[in-house]
This record gives sequence, C-alpha cells and structure tokens, in this order.
Amino acid sequence: MLVFVNAKAGTHDARKLEHIAGLLRDAGRQVTVCPCSAPDDLERALDAHGREDGERPPTAVAVGGDGSINRLVSVLHRRGELDRWTVGLVPMGTGNDLARNLSIPLDPERAARLLLDGGERGLDLLVDDAGGVTLNAVHAGIGAAAAQSATRFKPLLKAMAFPVGAILAGLRHPGWHLRVEADGRVVDEGKFLMVALSNASGIAGGTAELAADGHPGDGVLELVLSAATGPLARAGYALHLRGGTHRHRDDVLHTTARSVTISGEEFRVNSDGEVSETLTRRAWTLLPHAWRMIAPLPIHPPTPVGDR
Repeated sequence: MLVFVNAKAGTHDARKLEHIAGLLRDAGRQVTVCPCSAPDDLERALDAHGREDGERPPTAVAVGGDGSINRLVSVLHRRGELDRWTVGLVPMGTGNDLARNLSIPLDPERAARLLLDGGERGLDLLVDDAGGVTLNAVHAGIGAAAAQSATRFKPLLKAMAFPVGAILAGLRHPGWHLRVEADGRVVDEGKFLMVALSNASGIAGGTAELAADGHPGDGVLELVLSAATGPLARAGYALHLRGGTHRHRDDVLHTTARSVTISGEEFRVNSDGEVSETLTRRAWTLLPHAWRMIAPLPIHPPTPVGDR
C-alpha cells in the first residue's frame, strides 16, 4: 500500500499515522508512507511505485479529508490511471463527507482495518470542462460562499463550522442570476440561491442532506436548484436542508442528470470543500464507475431513475 499524507501534518496526526501504518504492517501488508506537500510529490510516488503495464499497482491510500482524497483521484484521473489503481481512505479531515456517505469509519484505526477486509466498489466521477473532478458534491452560489465563510471557524468548531458559515453567507447573499442546463436542455434560468450537483447524499460534514436519493454508483447525479432568495426563504431553505426536506419546497427543483452546465453572472463553485476562482460558465459530466474504492459494505442497489 502507498499511504499518502500531508507533509505538514502536526505531531498528533503523525502519531496516528505511525499507528495506522503499524496496524497494516502487522497484518502482513507492505506499507510505504509518502509525505506530500505538492501534487508533484504525489506524482513522483506514483511513478516510483506503479507496476509495469498489465500488472496491478498497489492500493493508493489517502490519509486526510475530502481535499486529500480528491487530490489523489484527480492526479490518477489526469494520468489516465484510474482504471488501474484501487483507492483507500483513512478520514482525518474536518468534514469527511465522502467517508460519511460511504459509511467508512471516521475513527482512523477502524478505517485502517477496513483497508484490510473491505470490498472494492465502483464509483462514479464528476469531471468538469477544466479537468477538475468532484467525488461528492459541487455547489454554485451559497454553497461556495458558505465554504468561504466557514474556513476561519474550522479550527475551533470543526464540522459545526459549516452551518455557521452557511448562516453568515445566507445573511449576505441574495442570490445569483444563472442559467442551468441538464443533458442538453435548459432546466431553468433566473435568480438562484444554490445550484448543486451531488453524487451522494450528505454534505457539510454531515450537517445537511442535500440529496437523499444520491448514490455514488448509480450512473446519475442529483441536481438541486434553490430559488429561495428572499430573507425568510433563505432561512427556511437552510433549516429544511439540514433535515433533507428542502426538496419539498415550492422554490426548489430536484431532478437527475448526467451532464450539467451553469452559466450567468459571476459565481464560484465549491467542489468537495475547495472553492474555485470566479467563473461565468462551467460544465460537468458524470463518468459512471470510473474508479474503485475500498468501502465497508456493498453499496445499496440504485433506485431506477423513473421511480424517483
């Protein structure tokens, strides 16, 4: 196993990493820890430990949060090697949305043991027209503004920084005028509080359920449009989003798609917790079963789209 870890991690995380590596080695696995502080470090490790053509490379394990696993999968996608590698995750981030949505234990020791006996699951991948990838969810509008607001609260509030950031962002932003297309047709155009594409269900460190039907291996993405732009409507949407009942609101549209384009006035997107630069257009396409990850249980059978 190649275990990728942030080279700038603190002493506490370093002790956890040493313990995790010890557990894997005690189980008979050969473990190489690869400290990374830049994408080039990750690339060099993959070059050094990849197998010859036709041979299966070792399992690539990200130790960290959603950003860490996203960076690993992004590099493998850019190299055209996602079909060769199996990916693992030991969640040690703030939100850990992907781990939560796949029922990967949040306790690092239990997650490490899962690497030994979990099954490989084929997962979908959301790719944008700039080459970026999203594993869990991407939001335009209030989702990006909330992530920016939450950043300064993460060291103190951890996962609870996300709802705090959402409240602050909701007070300041009345919405964005956007045009949304799905699978080549215009879904809607107007002023939106949020346009979200989800490959799973939960977001924001488990504090919100964006798409209850979201399934990371069903070959479709969930598209949520919120036109809750008035002051009271914004507050109501935020409250309903926490319980997953927002899709029943009259000012929310929830559908499914395989490709989505957002355009309009300047906006930012939050992809797996990372906020983009300012954009006026971005397009995404879902690649079904584009990568493999070690997960604890068989992912439940997807609900036929027509039955949703």
